Amino acid sequence: MDASTPADPILRIQPLFPVALGQVQLQPDPLDLAVQLQTLHQLRGALRSNPDPGCAWTGDLNGVWQLQSHATFAPLVAELSRHAHSFLDQLGFQRDRVALQIQRCWPVISEPDQIVGRHHHPNAHLSGVYYFTGDGSGRQGCLRLFPIRQLNELVPGMAVGHDGPLRPSVWSGPHWDVAPRAGLFVLFPSCLDHAVLPNLDPDDLCCSLSIDFVLTAPDGEPPPEYLAPHPSSWQAC
Repeated sequence: MDASTPADPILRIQPLFPVALGQVQLQPDPLDLAVQLQTLHQLRGALRSNPDPGCAWTGDLNGVWQLQSHATFAPLVAELSRHAHSFLDQLGFQRDRVALQIQRCWPVISEPDQIVGRHHHPNAHLSGVYYFTGDGSGRQGCLRLFPIRQLNELVPGMAVGHDGPLRPSVWSGPHWDVAPRAGLFVLFPSCLDHAVLPNLDPDDLCCSLSIDFVLTAPDGEPPPEYLAPHPSSWQAC
């Protein structure tokens, strides 16, 4: 090529509208962790599934959905809530104009080969998962997050269709997996579909805590458009 000939322009792809996935690795105290795991087993009792044998036991369907009020877990939930506030700060929310409410908080215990099916939390705004167990390998059952809509496949279904012409890439991936690791806390928008893959470790349970947050206006403040008033302003009828 002649030195005076300009090079062909290069097309660059820019990521737009990214989904915020928050992760922080905590360092649980071994004694606290032992007490928490013992308490989880006590709360589960004799049940082992939900109720299908292939589905993990989840506290929200078994009357155990307020761990934030349980003495064993309240300090941990308070720490997780601080990270949820940090998540909102980084998204650009003004802390003095938003109140963060814990809606429910429940344990999930997955036996070998058990899963949690694909779902989302329509009554919450921000969801989190904290892992009591896991070694980061993914064997204990990854948290799988799904995009609301896969725009970059261009042709609907192309990213997951059989024998299609679209190679796997970061631009068209059908899901994102997070491997359980003891002390890991993950935050994501509640509207995201997610699932828990099978626990492939025959010798270990996957124990986690799920938490749902709701955003409202602060107590005593008029709510801005689209933000619900503080629960203290609600009235049963």
